[in-house]
Amino acid sequence: MTIKWVQADPLIMNGEPFCHATRLTVRNILEMRAHGLTPDRMIAEHPELRRVGLAEAFRFASAHHDRYAEFFEPDGSLRGPGYAPDEAAQLPEHLRELAGIVTNRAQPAG
Repeated sequence: MTIKWVQADPLIMNGEPFCHATRLTVRNILEMRAHGLTPDRMIAEHPELRRVGLAEAFRFASAHHDRYAEFFEPDGSLRGPGYAPDEAAQLPEHLRELAGIVTNRAQPAG
């Protein structure tokens, strides 16, 4: 079974996109990150969250930049701490490639 990590339903959370199996919207997650919460701390405070789901929420925000513009830095990265590169290495490949979105900041090309 494939899980759709970010869902939107007009009958749930007033249609605001939310993380699978939680009552946390993408906006809630971006607010926590912008206020300095690391992914580990978010998961510790909300054990219903999953690492992949959190990363998918970051990716969703990136794909809907206009909707979440206030959470982005001028360089296009999300405000606040993301996954460290070693933590991101444990995520699916399509999420690891989002430097500045899923990981803390864009990594220099090597």
